[in-house]
Amino acid sequence: MAKTDRKLRLVLSGYYGFRNSGDEAVLLSILNALEQAGEDQGVFVEPIVLSGDPAWTARQYGVWSVPRMKLREVREAIAASDGVISGGGSLLQDATGLGSIPYYLGILEMARWARKPTFVYAQGIGPVKRRMFGPFIARAMRKASYVSVRDGESAALLAGFGVPEDRVAVVPDPVMGLPLPPADGGAAAVRGAAAAGGAEGGGPRAAEGAGPAGADGAAEGAAREGGTDRPPLVGVSVRFWRGDRSDLDRIAAALAALARQRAVRLRFLPFHEGADEDASRYVIERLGEAAAMAEIAPAHDAPQEMLREIDRCDLLVGMRLHSLIYAANREVPLLGLSYDPKIDQFLHRLGDRPVGTVDAIDLQHFAAKAVQFIEDPAQWRIDHYSAIRRLKEEAAVPAQRIVEACLELRGR
Repeated sequence: MAKTDRKLRLVLSGYYGFRNSGDEAVLLSILNALEQAGEDQGVFVEPIVLSGDPAWTARQYGVWSVPRMKLREVREAIAASDGVISGGGSLLQDATGLGSIPYYLGILEMARWARKPTFVYAQGIGPVKRRMFGPFIARAMRKASYVSVRDGESAALLAGFGVPEDRVAVVPDPVMGLPLPPADGGAAAVRGAAAAGGAEGGGPRAAEGAGPAGADGAAEGAAREGGTDRPPLVGVSVRFWRGDRSDLDRIAAALAALARQRAVRLRFLPFHEGADEDASRYVIERLGEAAAMAEIAPAHDAPQEMLREIDRCDLLVGMRLHSLIYAANREVPLLGLSYDPKIDQFLHRLGDRPVGTVDAIDLQHFAAKAVQFIEDPAQWRIDHYSAIRRLKEEAAVPAQRIVEACLELRGR
């Protein structure tokens, strides 16, 4: 980045510092996009991240980070900033408890008390089961300088709360713009990768050969397209959802049905350290003979390492939203298993539907679709190329709008 004395200091509020690969990928994607937007407009963007583990966040990304629940330090960070960004991720929802919506709205209210502009970055709104939250969410959106959500359903929910439609932009999840990590790693290199790689344009892997990952992708792509005698690699992302675990029983049955039709390797990808590993073991124990070809990948602190894991796959079967987003990012054929409307909403933007839900999976249909995508990945990439390209190109728009707004508010 060219040197500049101009600086924007922006506070980022989200579910950060909890080692959840999807949320950490959102944070890294936003940091990269803000850095690039600042460079494009001749200003240095200095982020301040509110984190559940600020020491870890600071080490991981090379940023200033403060404890998200220590309100005095949060107030001081906001006072020292040029604005507050809320998002991305599913922050304004009450499915996981009553505390999420009040907390994130409270951060926005603190910013307004400090006379700082607020911005909503590619959030997934809802579900909001308790209608009492609606007016408070609507007020926060109306007061914000810029609001973007990651799907049309979130925009419709805000409209139902009384937020004018022209105040809400529908944008992709930020992770659609996340590049693979550089070979040498490191926080500075990781955060600079987007500037070098951009939105990773170009055609589908089948047309490019090397694909978006460059030379490294060429070798992995050869294995993916049948360049080795090893069985295809199927990445699997599962999580606990139903209390009786019947959803995981159904997923195990579906994967076993696939393994009976075609030899595959199953690599389980834990997006949330601990819980997802336990869910993966639960499924593996119920695979029968297919368990011999199953393994669990290590839980990665760095979100781009999980992106690399998925880039190596021939097919991704996922419950976790960001497992599906990672797969789309890397043009890996995917099958989504829905436990939440956000899964359906993302798949809809790709022109797809879930292959099953936590309540029902047609085993024959699942196995047939999986075999189809494994044996003809080029057709999947051709079919989804336009949608994926559009999502990648639009992923950086919120960062550009936020930097522009901050500069305009302070008179550049």
